[in-house]
Amino acid sequence: MSLPAHEPLLNRKEAARYINYSYGTLAVWDCTKRYDLKPIKIGRTVRYRKSALDAFLEERRLSAF
Repeated sequence: MSLPAHEPLLNRKEAARYINYSYGTLAVWDCTKRYDLKPIKIGRTVRYRKSALDAFLEERRLSAF
């Protein structure tokens, strides 16, 4: 699976800040697979596609109504 050259990848700290949750919460979600944020492992680091985070936020926004 290849990524488009312009697809932003955020590390866990940046992703947590972007979706307004804590770093630890994001780590637990990854571990328990609570939400399908599609994390990408690159070596020992975890990255998230900005588009996956946007989809998560949109889904949460729509389910609030």
